[in-house]
Amino acid sequence: MLRIPFGTISDGREAGLYLLKNSRGTEAAVTDYGAALVRMMVCDKKGQMRDVVLGYDCASDYEEAQESMGATVGRFANRIGKGSFTLKGINYQLTRNNGPNTLHGGRDFYVHRLWKVMEEKESLVTFALKSPDGDQGFPGNLDITVTYELTEDNELMIRYTARADQDTPLNLTNHSYFNLAGHDSGSVLSHVLVVQADQITEPDENNLPTGNYLPVEGTALDFRQPKALGRDIGADCPALITGNGYDQNYVLRNDGKDAGSADQCGERYYREAAALSCQESGITMTVSTDLPGMQIYTANYLSSDHGKGGSRYQPRDAVCLETQYYPDSVNKEHFPGGILKAGETFESRTGYRFSTDQ
Repeated sequence: MLRIPFGTISDGREAGLYLLKNSRGTEAAVTDYGAALVRMMVCDKKGQMRDVVLGYDCASDYEEAQESMGATVGRFANRIGKGSFTLKGINYQLTRNNGPNTLHGGRDFYVHRLWKVMEEKESLVTFALKSPDGDQGFPGNLDITVTYELTEDNELMIRYTARADQDTPLNLTNHSYFNLAGHDSGSVLSHVLVVQADQITEPDENNLPTGNYLPVEGTALDFRQPKALGRDIGADCPALITGNGYDQNYVLRNDGKDAGSADQCGERYYREAAALSCQESGITMTVSTDLPGMQIYTANYLSSDHGKGGSRYQPRDAVCLETQYYPDSVNKEHFPGGILKAGETFESRTGYRFSTDQ
């Protein structure tokens, strides 16, 4: 494991960048600031290495940014309606930072925290965070670990564990922005996506689930067969208009098996959820997870003048594939998961595997 300095943040503490490598030459770089994925070097069809995740050059850039670039997101990823929920008869009010709703835990983001390094090996690093009772407005002291491991099969495996001393909402995800042509290559609308999902959670005018499920068949939201991201993104579709593009939670198929709810401690059903490919680079990324949902977000509001190496990032220069429990599951009892019971251990995994046309 190689650790290199990644600059200092505003309180003077120094962040580190940890380089994970395998024997095939693939490399991932992750930082303890935000437990974020900074760089993902993958071989293209011509044998050249490409960095396929957007990011910044130093920790202070991440500290200033608001996009959760590459970050571990929590305590509750995605939206909570009206920034409030009731648990065991007690109403909790959170910070509203997305219209009337709370997004990614509110304004005190996990991406803006320095995580503790618990374990480091040549191809693996584990970060830990203690989130105290009342943090972001949530109940319970929560201990989280996030492990990044780069396998010999070119899969970046992300494993999450969490344990709390009170019942608490929990929804952890990774918020990497992917561009398989290279982080500075512009629009991803020619990328082809396939998703193992027949439905989305229907969004309201603020992109919060209504509680209903909406079939994708016959709509611009259908990715059951491979389709370019840009083919239907401008369609006259209410969900696309609300999100200014793709920004929807897909209900992943689970072949009738239990995808795992937050109060179950056993093995969850791990399966392929999506595949993204770029013809220009020949790179395909396959996403697998044991969680029931995945947010597809085509970076509709991305704007940054100081990306890696002086690059500028614009809307739709990347796509996020965020595995998760459904948004607002804390307020919708028929949605799976979303609550971690006191004293129980949450475990989950999501993998991003890269392959290349020869």
